[in-house]
Amino acid sequence: MTKKKAFRRMNSRIEELVHSPLIADDVRRYAAEREHVNRVYAQGLADIRRAGNLTQQQLADSLNTDQGTVSRIERRHDLLLSTLRDYLVAAGVEHSRIVVEREGVEIVLDLDSFASGDERL
Repeated sequence: MTKKKAFRRMNSRIEELVHSPLIADDVRRYAAEREHVNRVYAQGLADIRRAGNLTQQQLADSLNTDQGTVSRIERRHDLLLSTLRDYLVAAGVEHSRIVVEREGVEIVLDLDSFASGDERL
């Protein structure tokens, strides 16, 4: 007679994996990498503004908003494409676009097609 394997809930297996030294190290490393990527992204927007020798207040004036809003945009981890486009235009960027590659093919998304027309950001 063969012995049947007992059903094991996945939650308990996940708990075991989370506490495994090898997995825990990977999770910590991934979290640190994600934090670094987010920080680079936020610095990227501020770097674009600085490259145009603009302060947050000057950029805010161009966007018809306040300096605090510009600061929040620069710290955000997620932006609407129209908000990104408006920010870039106010910073003096020309021909803003996003370029991605899929299966060796470059796909270009022109951000000018995402003009918000909304003054609220």
